[in-house]
Amino acid sequence: MSGNLRGALVALLAFAIYAVHDVVIKVMGADYSPFQLVFFSVLLTFPFAMISMMRDSVSSTLIPVHPWWLALRTVAAVITGVCAYYAFSVLPLAEVYAILFASPLMITVLAIPVLGETVRIRRWAAVIVGLIGVIVVLRPGATNLELGHLAALAAAFFGSIASIVVRKVGADERPLVLLIYPMMANFVLMAIALPFVHKPMPIEHLGLIGLVAMLAWIASRMMITAYQNGEAAIIAPMQYSQIIWATIYGFWFFGETIDTPTGVGASIIIASGLYIVLRESRSGASKTTPVLRTRSRGETATTPRVSFALRAKGLIPARLKKH
Repeated sequence: MSGNLRGALVALLAFAIYAVHDVVIKVMGADYSPFQLVFFSVLLTFPFAMISMMRDSVSSTLIPVHPWWLALRTVAAVITGVCAYYAFSVLPLAEVYAILFASPLMITVLAIPVLGETVRIRRWAAVIVGLIGVIVVLRPGATNLELGHLAALAAAFFGSIASIVVRKVGADERPLVLLIYPMMANFVLMAIALPFVHKPMPIEHLGLIGLVAMLAWIASRMMITAYQNGEAAIIAPMQYSQIIWATIYGFWFFGETIDTPTGVGASIIIASGLYIVLRESRSGASKTTPVLRTRSRGETATTPRVSFALRAKGLIPARLKKH
């Protein structure tokens, strides 16, 4: 079995586990506020994050080199986490994934002012086509847009901001700094909101939140293994397999079915995202490959981000040299 095939299979299994993670979030979201879910998710993720900290051999402080960029990333990540948790709790799984899959389109556009990337006509066309796919999924005028749709769009947008900031300053900042600040901000801010939304949680529900943290950790370890075996251009698109798991899990657990507009729109978004990833992977087609090198799992600042560990291992460089 080739390295690319082995890596792709491991990535597919990892994203299946991530999808189970989202199923649990959806189940818990029926009873609890996203603020409460994010708080306990971060709290129970800290033991796994501590493992990353203990394995960090870099001798340095946790003071950021680029505090304002890190502040922007932290704010964006906190908003992303709350919005994503809320969207999963109120919308069908496949619908949320279809909207979140617009992140590569947004990263491509954000790379112009932030990274100085030159986006030529073919990638602009892919972005426009992908945005048409988002409109097909949302179908404004034909259906009522709910707060959940706005939350999913916000999660995609602010998650893209968080990712592009990592691409901007990742060469200078320690991965641990990029990890710990958003997690601490989530913990503190959600703790402040908790008294206003708190509902007592039985031990079995706390166990489910612990399961969320464990699933995210296992899936992130598997993604690292996938990138160690295969090329990024092969592994990154495997995230789109989540739409398959969303269809299966959504029907199995919640009786959800994908309607025609969602299926068509998701196909358009995925096709445009795949084109952007494959286009960036071609030598000379992209100067900074902003999408390819930020594609792992969407940012929520509730679990350790895969790309930090990949960067620490040198599997995905933070960015190209300054020019």
